Amino acid sequence: MIKRYINPGRSEWAALVERSLPDDSIVEERVVNIINEVREGGDEAIRSLVRNIDGVELASLEVTEEERREAFDLVPQELKDAISKAVRNITLFHMAQRFEPVRVETAPGVLCIQRAVPIRRVGLYAPGGTAPLFSTVLMLAAPAKVAGCDEVILCTPVNKEGKVHPAVLYAAMICGVHRIFKVGGAQAVAAMAYGTETIPAVDKIFGPGNRYVTKAKEIVSRRVAIDMPAGPSEVLVMADECAVPAFVASDLLSQAEHGADSQAVLVCSSEEIADAVCEQVERQLAQLERKEIAVKALSNSRVIVIPDNDTRIEFVNMYAPEHLIISTNDPWGVSARITAAGSVFVGNYTPESAGDYASGTNHTLPTSGWARSHSGVNLDSFIRKITYQEITEEGIEALSRIIIPMAEAEGLDAHAKAAAIRVKGNG
Repeated sequence: MIKRYINPGRSEWAALVERSLPDDSIVEERVVNIINEVREGGDEAIRSLVRNIDGVELASLEVTEEERREAFDLVPQELKDAISKAVRNITLFHMAQRFEPVRVETAPGVLCIQRAVPIRRVGLYAPGGTAPLFSTVLMLAAPAKVAGCDEVILCTPVNKEGKVHPAVLYAAMICGVHRIFKVGGAQAVAAMAYGTETIPAVDKIFGPGNRYVTKAKEIVSRRVAIDMPAGPSEVLVMADECAVPAFVASDLLSQAEHGADSQAVLVCSSEEIADAVCEQVERQLAQLERKEIAVKALSNSRVIVIPDNDTRIEFVNMYAPEHLIISTNDPWGVSARITAAGSVFVGNYTPESAGDYASGTNHTLPTSGWARSHSGVNLDSFIRKITYQEITEEGIEALSRIIIPMAEAEGLDAHAKAAAIRVKGNG
């Protein structure tokens, strides 16, 4: 079921790190049309798109107080408790990332300061699709609250009854989301980027989604900030003789069940480990409710046998996985040599699902090799850093000896004079 590659040469690596992405030209054309419809038609365009795409007639675009109360009662207490504990862990980890102001006198009379300021209004997107991802609400709304964003809005799809999943609403409520809107897909991204009569335009958009959502975020990023480029979710597991095959198989399958376009990759030290893991994958696959989805994802997945440890690490850094699980001898030693990954899971007892839900790290991560240059969502994602400077008479006199020759060398006389005039004191 999973394609296997035995000690591939470096000339093959470029093909092996490629993600299986379909041609997006048709998707892009449709998304551009949706964005234009929303920009021009506002709320009415949103209602029409929800009607045509989701088959739902919405009485209200915004979740009402009555719907919030109803959702609160529908969520089982066990799930409420689990969500509360997850929020606590996520909040603790992101609170530890709070930025302390920087205050430095770079020279006598020259004071430089850097302060963190929260983004004023942020828009969160929580996918519905084949699974209501209320965990994504926690991962986005909890850090936004820690950062102190003035307004947090959420867009998420509805079911065939025109309702948002109760767990999504509950997660939003306990994380302090201010307003919740019943719209998904590219139309939700367009609404948050440009605003409608009901849905406010935001300063930055966060959250994963399908190909339409991803393409819409890419297009509107010319106008509004987005969290990161992203595509289908992925995991890479590094395994040697220390790995437990059943554990590794469960990690590959937990990724595969995300969606048919997900990718699960095993990079291991021997064919014996590959055989043992693949046997466990077959055994566990039969027990999954989302078996059909997982099978499609596994058909795009890979098992790569690389006996040499240094070469395995080099390949992993080239792949730059969204999630990296290290089930090897000396996993912390291996992790210290990883330079490109969204989030790293160290040791046999650290499943990807821990980061997806409850350990405290964020699960909104760069995919498709973007981990080479992008971080996952963290507290910094919700803030801006502003610099300040104050210079005394003494400070500008000394600094002018640097400013004036540099400005004159660049041919910017007014820059030079702006310093010189202060030194002369004849303004």
